[in-house]
Amino acid sequence: MMTKEEVISLKITRDDKNIIIQDIKDFTLSQTLECGQCFRYDKISEEDYIIVAWKRMLHLRQENDTITFYNTSTEEYETIWKNYFDIDRDYGKIKEILKADDENMTKAIATQGGIRILNQEFNETLISFIISQNQQIVRIRQIIAALCEKYGEPLGEYEGKTYYSFPDTDVLANITEEGYRECKAGFRAKYLCEAAKALQSGSVSGELLRQMTREEAQEQLIGLKGVGKKVSDCTLLFGLGFREAFPVDVWVKRIMEELYFGRDVKKELIQEFACEKFGKYGGYAQQYLFAYARENANKKSKT
Repeated sequence: MMTKEEVISLKITRDDKNIIIQDIKDFTLSQTLECGQCFRYDKISEEDYIIVAWKRMLHLRQENDTITFYNTSTEEYETIWKNYFDIDRDYGKIKEILKADDENMTKAIATQGGIRILNQEFNETLISFIISQNQQIVRIRQIIAALCEKYGEPLGEYEGKTYYSFPDTDVLANITEEGYRECKAGFRAKYLCEAAKALQSGSVSGELLRQMTREEAQEQLIGLKGVGKKVSDCTLLFGLGFREAFPVDVWVKRIMEELYFGRDVKKELIQEFACEKFGKYGGYAQQYLFAYARENANKKSKT
């Protein structure tokens, strides 16, 4: 929950069937959607996307500091999208804190400062990041799309393409290992079966995990087969609101070694360093660094 000091006020208007936010700062739609924290979006054109989240399909577009939520009611914006995009949080203040006396973070934020951390649905986040193991983002998106198309419900169409909801817990729990394999989940299929059954039974519950400390919630998640430190940290950060979580994958390990250590180090040491250096802002720092590492890699591949 945000404190009063963290909340910003915005100019929000309604035009026909659309919600329009003007003068928004510290938010770039493409950076937010394509930084590896979510997987259910289609890019239509520059800063113009279709996304699916919380059993809703949304078309939205950004032009400079104005974002338009097409065909969106005030109620839907207030109850779903405002929180999903973390609209009211003062990211300018967070970035200033992270940049203080840190040239490395200043460089990362200078190029990727439009990222916001999405508040995603817990069940979908857990299942999605189990699928994400040892996969590239393009492949993760394909597997999740196949799962939703086969087992989800149609939400709407855009330019002839139908978009589907993420399957309900009961549906997920009744998918066989072979069913997950047919969606190209591979060796992860057995892990998905176990996780889905845990969600259905309530032995793993977003509601209960949010009442725990980060350490307690992580221990609970790691109790699931196929859920290690990285998957649990991603679930904590994107699906449960633990903003201090600092997932360390190949990209983050590489950029942290380059910027802060100058040598190869174990992930555990990176975690300890991040906890001490970034504290409750660890998740924000992780996202800026992750995107910065990928951008640098893309630049090098083109030279």
